[in-house]
Amino acid sequence: MIRVPILMYHSVTDTPKDETRGLSVRPSDFAEQLAYLAENGFTPLTFGDLAAALRQGRGVSMPDRPVVVTFDDGYADFHSRALPILERHRFPATVFVTSGWLADAGADAAGRPLDDMLTWGQVREAARAGIEIGGHSHSHPQLDQLRDAELRDELRRNKGLLEEKADAPVTTMAYPFGYSSARVRREAGGAGYVAACAVANAVAGDHDDLLAVPRLTVARDTGMAKFRRAVEGRGVPLLYLKERALTKGYALVRRTRYAIRQVVPR
Repeated sequence: MIRVPILMYHSVTDTPKDETRGLSVRPSDFAEQLAYLAENGFTPLTFGDLAAALRQGRGVSMPDRPVVVTFDDGYADFHSRALPILERHRFPATVFVTSGWLADAGADAAGRPLDDMLTWGQVREAARAGIEIGGHSHSHPQLDQLRDAELRDELRRNKGLLEEKADAPVTTMAYPFGYSSARVRREAGGAGYVAACAVANAVAGDHDDLLAVPRLTVARDTGMAKFRRAVEGRGVPLLYLKERALTKGYALVRRTRYAIRQVVPR
């Protein structure tokens, strides 16, 4: 059985804004976490690499102790703080980019960025450095609350812009806020994504839906003891007990909210 920890990061900074503080990590903590992975024999993969392996089905050969490092949104500090640490350890990673949030999105600007964001030039530079660029919607909405036409536009516009401006294929994505639904997953597949990340705070494996692969949250309050246990796959359900309970409860709320919107005209 394949079991792979997929780590979900956001901002890497010592001075986060209030909106990103909880999900940010300090550069020193990020460096310590990557050093632990490197020193303990983990083999880093991009999410696309892992998805390609999982698509081959059971019995596929995997490297020793695989791990995937991902970043959501596309904050500017990925380029200034995270990328140098990744390069020092020769770790690839996957950055899921919200195209409408980028600093020089111009006429394509959409949504409300929570902090300083990457530029298109920095996205291209990251891609040339071996970082996989993935989709994260165009304006970062709650995808499962959108109507079909809006949902389709969010996914396809994001993918099209990323492939055009980053000059790299984009085959994977992550859902904003980690939430999806069967309808959202169908549209993601229809947009051309072969795999997508949720959150779920579980270790990924070959039993997972490739369009809803779970990740493990790494946040500002994730100490090294919790980090070590998470990547080793020891007691993950208990480690993330609070987060998993909140996710399940909110999923019911979101399904109810969407159902109500279908019968109430906008």
